[in-house]
Amino acid sequence: MSGTATGPVALPDGLTASTPGEEDLDDLVRLLRRHEREARGWPGAQSDTVRAEVSGRGASTHRHEMVRDAQGDACAWLSLHDRAAGRVLVGVTLDPDLPDEEADPLAYWAFARVEELGRELLAERGMDRTQLDSGAFADDERQQRWLRAAGYDHVRDWWQMTRPVDPDEDAGSPELREGVRIHRVRQDDGVGMPDEEDLRAVHLVLEQSFADHFNSYRETFEEFVARLREDPGHRWDHWWLATVDGEPAGAVVASISRGSIDARGTASPDSSYIDYIGVHRRARGRGVAKGLLRTVIADAAARGRASVGLEVDADSPTGADGLYRSLGWETKYVTQSWHRALTHDEEGEQ
Repeated sequence: MSGTATGPVALPDGLTASTPGEEDLDDLVRLLRRHEREARGWPGAQSDTVRAEVSGRGASTHRHEMVRDAQGDACAWLSLHDRAAGRVLVGVTLDPDLPDEEADPLAYWAFARVEELGRELLAERGMDRTQLDSGAFADDERQQRWLRAAGYDHVRDWWQMTRPVDPDEDAGSPELREGVRIHRVRQDDGVGMPDEEDLRAVHLVLEQSFADHFNSYRETFEEFVARLREDPGHRWDHWWLATVDGEPAGAVVASISRGSIDARGTASPDSSYIDYIGVHRRARGRGVAKGLLRTVIADAAARGRASVGLEVDADSPTGADGLYRSLGWETKYVTQSWHRALTHDEEGEQ
């Protein structure tokens, strides 16, 4: 594929593109970590996460291409995650050391290739339209420039927040208001799939809770469960369901964020991450969200975790960031969502 057209756009001379495999994982991780260090200030990519997407449990819903230069060094990685009907997550990562005169044409090719692969997914699903959802760190002006040139619109900012965990002060079950109960999703034997009734209750509560939030869309129960299980940090015992007067009213799904290893080989403690937290409109004002958050914090303390992280919409209609800050969360960095509509026609639709 070196120097030849890939669809309507040619890959720059001297470069080769291929579908990455197990043997390419280390190069992909190093490329992603270099990008994160340059764009955000520190690296965070983990080998197990990249492996899950490229060759592991999540590979069936992902498409990837990596680009190497004439010396065989990885200089670009593009990925598409077929998240759900009508939603495709897009990642385009380029070597931050590439000068603009080399990076710009490579980025142009990469985003054009994303459109090609996106239309393949459209055809497989038998759909006419989907949303390409990509992102950038708030301080990464070069990535933002490429997204804008590729027809994406900056639609939202997200605060990436974290809260340290104190093993003494944060231990113990939280106090709940009258009528509120919180339990971990049931697993009769402690292993394997949990009780399906609880899982469906979690899914339904979250769907209903986010119905009035930005970019909300319908995700089937099967898509929801399968997608979360692709995450190497997923654990069934990190799912909780809240009830008010016996009726499902709130839910939280959390996961493990593995600690990093520094240059001396010293590992930092793992953390917990809140992937989803939602409270049904009929139960808001009953202390359900605070109870769920304190439940996750207490669980993290019991497990010896260093912190609890989460993401919040900078323009959240519920003002959720106020609750998070009152419980000790602070913004660590900011990310952006960039969207583009993709259709079957050659140029796409803005």
